[in-house]
Amino acid sequence: MTLTLQSSASFINFKETKGVKTPDEFLGMVSFAQAKPSSCRLVAKSSMQEAQLSHERIMEVRKIEKREKLHELTANHSNSSTRVRVFVMLPLDTMTMGGNLNRPRAMNASLMALKSSGAEGVMVDAWWGLVEKDGPLKYNWEGYAELVKMCQEHGLKLQVVMSFHQCGGNVGDSCSIPLPPWVLEEISKNPDLVYTDRSGRRNPEYLSLGCDMLPVLKGRTPIQVYTDYMRSFRERFNDYLGNVIVEIQVGMGPCGELRYPAYPESNGTWRFPGIGEFQCYDKYMRASLAAAAKAAGKDDWGQGGPHDSGQYNQFPEDTGFFQRDGTWNSEYGQFFLEWYSGKLLEHGDRILAAGESIYQGTGAKLSGKIAGIHWHYNTRSHAAELTAGYYNTRHRDGYLPIARMLAKHGVVLNFTCMEMRDGEQPQSANCSPEGLVRQVKTAARTAEVELAGENALERYDGGAFSQVLATSMSDSGNGLSAFTFLRMNKRLFEPENWRNLVQFVKSMSEGGRNASLPECDSSRTDLYVRFIKESHSKEATEVAVV
Repeated sequence: MTLTLQSSASFINFKETKGVKTPDEFLGMVSFAQAKPSSCRLVAKSSMQEAQLSHERIMEVRKIEKREKLHELTANHSNSSTRVRVFVMLPLDTMTMGGNLNRPRAMNASLMALKSSGAEGVMVDAWWGLVEKDGPLKYNWEGYAELVKMCQEHGLKLQVVMSFHQCGGNVGDSCSIPLPPWVLEEISKNPDLVYTDRSGRRNPEYLSLGCDMLPVLKGRTPIQVYTDYMRSFRERFNDYLGNVIVEIQVGMGPCGELRYPAYPESNGTWRFPGIGEFQCYDKYMRASLAAAAKAAGKDDWGQGGPHDSGQYNQFPEDTGFFQRDGTWNSEYGQFFLEWYSGKLLEHGDRILAAGESIYQGTGAKLSGKIAGIHWHYNTRSHAAELTAGYYNTRHRDGYLPIARMLAKHGVVLNFTCMEMRDGEQPQSANCSPEGLVRQVKTAARTAEVELAGENALERYDGGAFSQVLATSMSDSGNGLSAFTFLRMNKRLFEPENWRNLVQFVKSMSEGGRNASLPECDSSRTDLYVRFIKESHSKEATEVAVV
């Protein structure tokens, strides 16, 4: 069962269709390596001296402790020559619709090759729509169990994404995996369970955060459903957590990212570099907005989102809300954006609190993904970020509150577009991926949260790899702890692309030094490329897992 755009009034079509094919772009995950808290303690020489410590002195000591904790994190990173571990994302359809490992022979050969490249490990989506497909609390982890054992045999680490979103309809989605059928059944009865735009179009990618705490899924709340799912995974793979499975990334929205589905690509609804639209028109979000407006003594502000915020594919200056001196910077604009972004932060906080309670002590790290929305970054309003839920403007840092929320739960901040350069972007879109990455790196350092990255586009050229190398390094302690490369497929194993990847992994492991591989490939990368091709000569379409 897949979901397509049925009409201008709804994204949902509950009919069987074939897999969605879209251009290759992004949907990625992360890795990490979190330092233990500093052991710095304040030792009083006597009870009298301790009693005499002023509040100001205590606060100063706390500041010193925080600086030393950050220094320790940075030192641990540099102790390994600022080594950045590289993971590789597995295909979106690594599991079949029946929950089995897809093309296990090809996967085995591909993992063998990745191990030879020096990669730390791989990442895989644990799709909610596959695992809990047969009914509430009925989980099928068998295909993932086979993959975990295969990674263990090859000495590879595994990042597993708790993917509570739909696959299909976004850039880079090469297959279609909807939400579980029993969830879609509830959505068909109550369409307000999913995000809704001003025109009434429903988006089935992810459940609306407006119903997070309501028992709308056969007696359970969405947060309870996500929690039960994560607990089931822990129980099934407890023996592998912390050794083979080294990271759990907790999905928090569309594409697994903490954001609203403000720029959906289904049926051309949104096209780059449109500003997107606010997603706050389901009845649960409307009720929350009305309550917030009433509490602020402004009942008329709770009737809906901004009336002058434009449409998906417009530019900021085409709207009254996002233009240079627009409504975004008014008292009303600030009220609405604080509520809209605040709801997103609360949503992330709830899910990560659940993840922290489940995986704490297992040895597996937690991570959360933040989208790299770099278009219109050079404008005052940062319109595309605002519609996605990131209250980041010329006058306000929208990423520091997010970084602090992640730090609260000991979660690694995973950020995209690490390979992009400003000069590669169209001038009309006012993009600045480099400026955005710098801002996020600063926020991560300030919040003392570990930072990991990934590429947003599928690229194998030297320019993209060089940009990631430059981004991963920092003399001020805000470099990357890990990087996840998008994505393993046939193109990756083409000889030139493969050599570029091996060189990139080597450079990242050596602290960003751009070490080049000799023509006579001492790491035997050509051997593995040839092995994969020959072992699948009878299946030309399966040179590597795709």
